[in-house]
Amino acid sequence: MSSPARRLFAATGNSDKLREFRRILAPTGWEIIGMEDGWNYPEPEETGATLAENALIKAREGYRRTGLPSFADDTGLEVDALDGRPGVYSSRYAGENVSYADNVRKLIAELDGIPIERRTARFRCVIAFVSDQFEDTWEGITEGVILDSSSGENGFGYDPVFWSPELSMSFADASPDLKHSVSHRGRALRQFGAFLAVFKKHLPTTYNQNNDPYLP
Repeated sequence: MSSPARRLFAATGNSDKLREFRRILAPTGWEIIGMEDGWNYPEPEETGATLAENALIKAREGYRRTGLPSFADDTGLEVDALDGRPGVYSSRYAGENVSYADNVRKLIAELDGIPIERRTARFRCVIAFVSDQFEDTWEGITEGVILDSSSGENGFGYDPVFWSPELSMSFADASPDLKHSVSHRGRALRQFGAFLAVFKKHLPTTYNQNNDPYLP
């Protein structure tokens, strides 16, 4: 009989991110568990001053809630002409509980009149992992330019206005696999996946039910 799949809890309430996690980490053989699978994970307040701090806050809460080895990401778009904004506030740039489109509209408005050569930017993603043994983080970065209007129907977040020189198209114009080949999240998750391959024999395969009052 084959051994059960090793399971990781993805500490996110964002279904778009969860889909990317599962797609990029599929070759590792780990089963990625998320909130949509019935696990109780009220997202904690992101009070960190950096992406790494926020990613760790979420991963620690995931581990506390589920008992599973848990991981989370925090991602920021850093625009040079805006002194690195929106950065750690990227998901709530236009306010709390706003749509992707709201954030994109605010970004385009703030860059109005700035020439394309000064609209350089980068996506930065930090993946944090927490288990009963230790914590660690991995970072992925991709460089690009902010367009003055949206292009493409794929992706999410700022993808429609993030033009990638490596792909010669916006992230929203690229297929998921093409985007992941150069994206910030793809790069961070591949580093994380390499870690999982090395250490999987030393990590638990199941949660500790006696330590988890929040299981469904």
